[in-house]
Amino acid sequence: MTQYEDCIIFLLAKAYQKAHANFKGRLLTHGLTPVQHLILEAVWEDEGISAGDIGKKLVLDNATLSGVLDRMAERGWIFKATDESDKRFIRIYLTDKAKEMKPLLIEERKRANEEILGGLTLEEKVVLKRLLRDIQH
Repeated sequence: MTQYEDCIIFLLAKAYQKAHANFKGRLLTHGLTPVQHLILEAVWEDEGISAGDIGKKLVLDNATLSGVLDRMAERGWIFKATDESDKRFIRIYLTDKAKEMKPLLIEERKRANEEILGGLTLEEKVVLKRLLRDIQH
């Protein structure tokens, strides 16, 4: 085994590439990107969430988030509204399309996760998730 093949940065990058490509391929048929799907997940969880809170929750900078939200609004996934009580905040809401597609898109995510983790035991899956969370902190 070469040195780079034993490098955690290399291993994480290759695992990310495989997982991302799998999920991206599933979402393309629905006209979404993985980042857009993450945003939908955040809004499904908390409809009317502010754009700033989405950025904090998903660790996205304002410039990136703004462009993604604009494209999602143009494609009919979300709509933006100024907060009634504080005009500085933009609130994000789901369109009927996003609400209707939720079960299908959640199933796509579930299938992608199952495919990526298919060769692991339940215990290995639990440990992997814990380790990945630990690395983030």
